[in-house]
Amino acid sequence: MVVCSLEPTGPTRRRIQILVDELVALDPSLRVLFVEPAVDVPQRLARRQVAGLGRPRLTSVSPQLAVLRPRKWLPRLVGPFADWSLSHQVERAVRRLDLDEPILWLNDAGYARWAVGTGWAVLYDVTDDWLLASMPRRVLTRLRRDEELLLDRADAVVVCSPELARTKGRRRAVDLVPNAVDVTRFRRPSPRPGDLPGPPTAVYVGTLHRDRLDLPLLDELASALPDVSVVLVGPSNLGRADTDELCRHPNVSLLGPRPYDDVPAYFQHADVVVVPHLVNPFTETLDPIKAYECLAAGRPTVTTPVAGFRELGAPITLADRSEFVGAVRRAVAAPPGAAEVGPPSPRPPGTLQHPAPDAAIPTWTDRARAMARLIEQARVSRGEPGQGS
Repeated sequence: MVVCSLEPTGPTRRRIQILVDELVALDPSLRVLFVEPAVDVPQRLARRQVAGLGRPRLTSVSPQLAVLRPRKWLPRLVGPFADWSLSHQVERAVRRLDLDEPILWLNDAGYARWAVGTGWAVLYDVTDDWLLASMPRRVLTRLRRDEELLLDRADAVVVCSPELARTKGRRRAVDLVPNAVDVTRFRRPSPRPGDLPGPPTAVYVGTLHRDRLDLPLLDELASALPDVSVVLVGPSNLGRADTDELCRHPNVSLLGPRPYDDVPAYFQHADVVVVPHLVNPFTETLDPIKAYECLAAGRPTVTTPVAGFRELGAPITLADRSEFVGAVRRAVAAPPGAAEVGPPSPRPPGTLQHPAPDAAIPTWTDRARAMARLIEQARVSRGEPGQGS
């Protein structure tokens, strides 16, 4: 199997990497080439970042898994060379690994034209509707063209949210495989992270992205609760102006990405977990992994009424934008075990509050089994039943 991902491998670990790891564990005969996002050489040179700009390396992670980080040598504006070069690098890696007619799992639609031209089985995995995000028009035009090709020609299309199933399902049949969580990992007690400020803390865990985060609401939260440490854990796609605006608050900490194994501790030791997401057409298509993580961690959580959280119960409290700061204030101030109307009362950090039964929370192993069935169906539909990967 060849996985063309929008996310890199590494200690952070997101949906596609977790699913690949689970699939490899489920099937010892499975061999995978994981293609990371390409290094943008022109962009790096423009920023005078010259480290790591050599030839692409094919790294063997295990007997079953190899990772390729391609190089994009020229901008797409100059013509088709960039896309041809990327696909050529992937094909070379396929030959080196001796993968015989692998199935192509595309999360990166940029490989669409190459993929449908190979004659191999193609599974298109839609995790975000980037057509609704803020992007330059030329990028959106290219993405729309590539996605339409995949929706027409892929052997299977997988989506992660009900809204994506509704919108993409207008064009063709799609399969819904939502996100999940490692319940055991998030319920195993962890020591307080050394870089987590002292209590009280309001913790957000996830990628900092303008199309997801309500930055003015975060600004309001930090201003209204100066004695509460607002802690943002995760990689940042924010520009310098947005970052500077957040950091002007002395009680705001941007900790950056943390290894996947360390993430549960930030949930467990938060006085309140906050999810100040925008509610808009883009976020409506999401299935936030953090929703499952909040359920597993069992800490008091205040979130805007965004998709993925609206159907959940305790310990999650929905708050409209106008009520968000007040809900966080009450969650932080309520003593452990206090009876009150409104948000659930916080308990000492590291403890569960109204935890959902383990069996009620979907696991990544469950989702990997569903993906394995769809991968096999895509292979069979291409007339390759039982063929090795």
